[in-house]
Amino acid sequence: MKKIMVMPGDGIGPEIVNETIKILDYMISKYNLEIGYEYGDIGGIAIDKYGIPVKDETIEKCKNSNAVLLGAVGGPKWDTTLPGKPRPEDALLKVRKELGLFANLRPVKIYKPLVSSSTLKEEVLTGVNILVLRELTGGIYFGERKRLSDEKGEYAYDTEKYYTYEIERIARLGFKTARMRSKKITSVDKANILESSRLWREVVNKIHKEYDDIELNHMYVDNTSMQLIRNPKQFDVILTSNMFGDILSDETAMISGSIGLLPSASLREDSLGMYEPIHGSAPDIQGQGKANPIAQILSLAMLLRYSLDLGLQADFIEKAVDVVLEKGYRTADIYDSKNKLVSTSEMGNLILDEIKTLCLDD
Repeated sequence: MKKIMVMPGDGIGPEIVNETIKILDYMISKYNLEIGYEYGDIGGIAIDKYGIPVKDETIEKCKNSNAVLLGAVGGPKWDTTLPGKPRPEDALLKVRKELGLFANLRPVKIYKPLVSSSTLKEEVLTGVNILVLRELTGGIYFGERKRLSDEKGEYAYDTEKYYTYEIERIARLGFKTARMRSKKITSVDKANILESSRLWREVVNKIHKEYDDIELNHMYVDNTSMQLIRNPKQFDVILTSNMFGDILSDETAMISGSIGLLPSASLREDSLGMYEPIHGSAPDIQGQGKANPIAQILSLAMLLRYSLDLGLQADFIEKAVDVVLEKGYRTADIYDSKNKLVSTSEMGNLILDEIKTLCLDD
């Protein structure tokens, strides 16, 4: 029996996870899959219940699962917390670290029916297919941080630190991934200023010698942010650090037209992974039926593909999303007057109906 740990989290998380579980339940029933799942609390809801953003018991259940399906965490309710902990986002860092999920894959797909949703011109977008590969358990998010005072007043610092081995393993995965795509990788850093980026570039160059069939380019992060808008088609695999990847992947999300469309996978060396949409908890639309469940549903597709080796079922989910968008159905974030506005649950049901049709043809 394969086990999935489901953690809906905060804000719109429970709503979009609910639509995703409908699809998972159907797949389990249709194909007699030996898959079970249970729920756990993470983020603000865990703070409210237990005083901490994630319990050790919940992390142990994640470790004993084959995959983790996550919604979203955070919201203004917990932003008033005094400096330090607990904060909902601390749970994400802890789960990633405890599970050893060092690699975050964020694919960027341009859906033809949604080209008009992007602020970029169609000729700039056509043909864009980017995978952002972000190192996830090192860097400034895990470095030492403090608030102190001296004669000049209060100050704070955060530390960017990378070990060679952390860069080596994400670089190897990057080159292996590029080999399965167009054999082109862009490593993003700030080596003209930061010592940690200089080490990053040195190590990536060293690992490149093991993959000399791959074209490697280096680019500073500020130039990358500009080039993603100017000419995104020049990129295939973008390899970068934790903080830079966090920022650049959100930029690529908006290239696609909506951050509500893009899934992600956080992986380690084996098949265990955590799967989540890259958007936040959007508490401003919580409970209004406006949330777009597509990124969460596509995260399930990635879970089935990478952690459970169910590529056929993953293909059906991805194809169903394509069909629903081709038919003109839109949630509020991607809606215009030419299309049909649907709620969160309606979008989930439409995708499920298309999956059922595809499965009948199988």
